[in-house]
Amino acid sequence: MTLPAQILRNRRMIWKLAKNDFKTRFAGSYLGAVWAFVQPVVTVLVYWFVFEVGFRGGQEGLPVPFVLYLVAGIVPWFFFQEALTGGTNALIGYSYLVKKVVFQIEVLPVVKLVSAFFVHVFFVAFTMLLFGIYGWFPDLYDLQVLYYSAGLALLVLGMSYATCAVVVFFRDLAQIINIALQVGIWFTPIMWIAENVLVDHPLLWKALKLNPVYYVVTGYRDALIYKNWFWERPLWTLYFWCFTAAAFLFGSWVFRRLKIHFADVL
Repeated sequence: MTLPAQILRNRRMIWKLAKNDFKTRFAGSYLGAVWAFVQPVVTVLVYWFVFEVGFRGGQEGLPVPFVLYLVAGIVPWFFFQEALTGGTNALIGYSYLVKKVVFQIEVLPVVKLVSAFFVHVFFVAFTMLLFGIYGWFPDLYDLQVLYYSAGLALLVLGMSYATCAVVVFFRDLAQIINIALQVGIWFTPIMWIAENVLVDHPLLWKALKLNPVYYVVTGYRDALIYKNWFWERPLWTLYFWCFTAAAFLFGSWVFRRLKIHFADVL
């Protein structure tokens, strides 16, 4: 049975496990699941203060306040970061299920993805509210957020199948991914405007576009700020979906090749 078929067949179990995963992450704390939203909000405030108040260079020409530009880009990054980190550690975190012969362990990275998606839905709603406060109200272009969220979910799921399989044998991979995410947020880019900063370096700007998350971040901003449709960037869109398909196929292949050894190692 193919991975998509297994995911569809076990969708109810995935939903239940995802809700339980989201709740148990903060079990024992007074604020509970509120902590899932506090840290990203504080991060946004810190970045806004540093770049809006401290360093104002490179922000010329924005059609919206910088805080809206920042939030539109960092919300999909939060989702990518949370989903990839959780997906990478899915098998280790649910090792007791991996050792059960009858359990379909292919659903575990999906559980972490859905759990991260709960927080993402909240921040998309928060973003829409923030835009509304500044006078930018929802329109048809904003519906593209669903398209870009779906694309990002498939991308991170494909990557997670590979990383969660490898990290079982090479635990240092989790730390490497954490470092890569810390660096990646600056090369996406999110806090700075590539069109302004790299105006004299077109090749470097094109190189940055090889990062598939940059496509999604730009897509959120196209939908919420610049009001462009995703098909207005046909080559970039084609590249993103080819990369996502390759990541999913490769991740599935790695997962299946290593699957028979998971129970022994864990």
